Amino acid sequence: MANPSMEQVVAMAGEYNLIPVAIRLLADMETPIRIFQRYAERKRAFLLESVEGGVQWARYSFIGTDPFLMITGKKGKIEIERNGECSLLKGKPVEELKALLRTYRSPQLKEMPPFTGGAIGFFGYDLLQYYEKLPAHAMDDLGMDDIRFMFCDQVIVFDHVKQQIMLVGNVHVKPGDSDENIRQSYRDVCRSLEAAAEQLQEQGPRENVNSKGIPADVAMGDIKSNMTKEKYLSNVEQAKEYIRAGDIFQVVLSQRFHIETEVSPLHVYRVLRTLNPSPYMYYLKMDDDIIVGTSPEALVKVDGRRLETRPIAGTRPRGSDEAEDQALADDLLQDEKERAEHLMLVDLGRNDLGRVSEFGTVKCDTFMEIEKYSHVMHMVSSVSGQLSEDKDFFDAFLSCLPAGTVSGAPKLRAMEIIAELEREARGAYAGAIGYLGFGGNMDSCITIRTIIFRQGKAYVQAGAGIVWDSVPEKEYEETVNKAKGMLKAIRVAEAMFPSSTDANDLINQDYLYQYTP
Repeated sequence: MANPSMEQVVAMAGEYNLIPVAIRLLADMETPIRIFQRYAERKRAFLLESVEGGVQWARYSFIGTDPFLMITGKKGKIEIERNGECSLLKGKPVEELKALLRTYRSPQLKEMPPFTGGAIGFFGYDLLQYYEKLPAHAMDDLGMDDIRFMFCDQVIVFDHVKQQIMLVGNVHVKPGDSDENIRQSYRDVCRSLEAAAEQLQEQGPRENVNSKGIPADVAMGDIKSNMTKEKYLSNVEQAKEYIRAGDIFQVVLSQRFHIETEVSPLHVYRVLRTLNPSPYMYYLKMDDDIIVGTSPEALVKVDGRRLETRPIAGTRPRGSDEAEDQALADDLLQDEKERAEHLMLVDLGRNDLGRVSEFGTVKCDTFMEIEKYSHVMHMVSSVSGQLSEDKDFFDAFLSCLPAGTVSGAPKLRAMEIIAELEREARGAYAGAIGYLGFGGNMDSCITIRTIIFRQGKAYVQAGAGIVWDSVPEKEYEETVNKAKGMLKAIRVAEAMFPSSTDANDLINQDYLYQYTP
């Protein structure tokens, strides 16, 4: 039975022009991965998942494919693809994205998940160049878009609490539609949802026992970087000169690594979500690029009028037992350098939210708490505010992008120095990935701990925060170690699933079973 009812949708049509409708299916023997693998080979598809606090699966996972609209933007050129037809525009991509989303008015219904359709994709690091006088990087070898978003009005939602699948569609209400037109649109959406439900049941894989396990260690092979070690060390020294001169307090300098691989990106995602579960996990397939990541850090979340950002700064490995774990947590909390850097980034987050929040509403909800994940622990704070009446989630987003944790402080001067020293454009790295809901909600994370798959190569970029007393060799090693954590997942996936193994052959989050259609 669909919810809301036909007559409820007709009643809402006077105020809204896009109304979500959902049916529920029992899914106690399903997983999001098994569902998503049916769509992973399509031209465009997405999977969004989350583990809260590193230990508990968030309530919802979101899956979608076959967007009805696609928008991309690069260097002032915008392309909009709708119903197989493309239109070209010039201007600021975010403004066009904003205009497209504002044509939809959708209710936030209590019985629905926070996302019932909208735009899913990424914002590049260099997006702020449209709004501030910032220098361009000397090179842009990857040539990634400044924005790329898929508009989806049908979403598969996996409800982990109720062990149900919600199939969500949206009734489009056109100007001048009569009540009967709306009822017919409702019937069409329900038929589409029922067809999707039948397709899921028809394609349900059957399982065969498979004993393949996760290898404890793998050879990393040939890893290449976009700069030499000497160049990175020199960049750190130059950044410290800027700090001593008073230009900045901190700057995040990165390098980009790549390896060649033929492994299925879906297998890599499965390894990552098992070995490094995070608050933001994503698999985005958009034409020739596949973006896979497990980011621990939110950029900004908008729920109704409430804003939240969660700065992360300060990391320690997990201990071998409870006593060592606590000792490492205490050491992190007592580290004056880590505390000073964290405080600076919390202040930056407060300033970012303050520009778009009602006066006096910005506050620090939690401060310097330890959040533990499978392999590391982080020092995390939470800053919130109430969105001003004359602002929307785009204003909140632009105020926070890029995060101070991947740029520096003061932000604009740090970005100028990054462009000077790194030279190659960051592309998606250090930008944001997430969803922009038709109903006004937004959730986005910083694009870190992320792999970009393109034409037989996998790219991983990682940075380190440089302050006045940074040791160049240690900062270099930090970038290498961060990148290796992601690159290792690729090598593990290669060992577990040789290139002759198709992504559809072996699907289960714990690797204990083999599935064949």
